Amino acid sequence: MAEPQRARPKPTPETQHFWDGTRAGELRLQRCDACAHVYFPPRPFCPSCASRKVSVFKASGKGFLYSYVINHRPAAPGFTPPYAIAVVELAEGPRMMSNIIDCPQTPEALELDMKLEVAFEKLDDKITLPVFRPAKG
Repeated sequence: MAEPQRARPKPTPETQHFWDGTRAGELRLQRCDACAHVYFPPRPFCPSCASRKVSVFKASGKGFLYSYVINHRPAAPGFTPPYAIAVVELAEGPRMMSNIIDCPQTPEALELDMKLEVAFEKLDDKITLPVFRPAKG
């Protein structure tokens, strides 16, 4: 019997630019052209001022570990415990949930405020997920 797969996000017209970016190895965010607010998750209007004049740009891919929890239960298909469910604060300001890779999944290794950089995990030809690892240097 085949192992259950990890759930796949379903791109929408509002999020397609984000998924096209991750597939190309880029983390793309949106910036309001009216008030300069940078935000995530993707949407067709600014959550700060409601303007529909927004632009997509390539983010730096840098951030820091804002918060996390280590899951030890083998309940989620496609994940091998223990694994960190993390909130990453991006250098551009928004926060996003992700996973931390290339690092022991322990409280000793996962230090709050540790510098992170984006990496990309290809699930299939359509979906590549942004994940984060400790920044080099």
